[in-house]
Amino acid sequence: MRIATWNVNSITARLPRLLAWLESSGTDVLCVQEAKTTEEQFPSEALRELGYESAVHATGRWNGVAVVSRVGLEDVVKGLPGDPGYEGVQEPRAVSATCGPVRVWSVYVPNGREVDHPHYAYKLQWFEALRAAVAGDAAGDRPFAVLGDYNVAPTDEDVYDRAAFEGSTHVTPAERAALASLREAGLTDVVPRPLKYDHPYTYWDYRQLCFPKNRGMRIDLVYGNEPFAKAVQDAYVDREERKGKGASDHAPVVVDLEV
Repeated sequence: MRIATWNVNSITARLPRLLAWLESSGTDVLCVQEAKTTEEQFPSEALRELGYESAVHATGRWNGVAVVSRVGLEDVVKGLPGDPGYEGVQEPRAVSATCGPVRVWSVYVPNGREVDHPHYAYKLQWFEALRAAVAGDAAGDRPFAVLGDYNVAPTDEDVYDRAAFEGSTHVTPAERAALASLREAGLTDVVPRPLKYDHPYTYWDYRQLCFPKNRGMRIDLVYGNEPFAKAVQDAYVDREERKGKGASDHAPVVVDLEV
């Protein structure tokens, strides 16, 4: 079984690439982030023609998540129970579903913006709600994973230059402590192998030639429980999908399971 996560940075803009990638990669389940569309405008019919069902939680603007599956789609939950919301609004940042023998969450963790910004406090509160929401599944016997754009680099090795991020979000002790707390709920960081260079970055800014210079970050993560982690046969970053015109600024992270 092949499961992937991909921040597509607008599914409308990326649809031809997404459809071609699903066909060529043989992916069974894809967790999508930053759909930037509404549920009504999500390309469910185009995906259905390829044999995929879609569970979508999206309201437009800059958020939106989905689980796309060709191996079944059941027990869909939209939104994060206990979501603290931002400025009185619960944003579409999480959706979960059971796909065959595996249950997954697709999550798009708040960016945080700046350390002294209210959005940073919201980010940490959101992490607490996520931990509470997934604790039961994480401790279960069924393969389970939380996949998505976490907007946190777990270690200094997960950024191209730690000094370049001094004083910025994504690398602060509080954010990394939130990740550690999530792992303590019974989840393991499934670290993918890079297809090029020595570290599996998953995001490269569009600006300043960051991708050609490999100035990246590993912020798209797969956190799986023990049954999931034991089933992993391979995991890699499909860096090729970051190349060329019309690419997202994130690459897919792919995990192969023996289930």
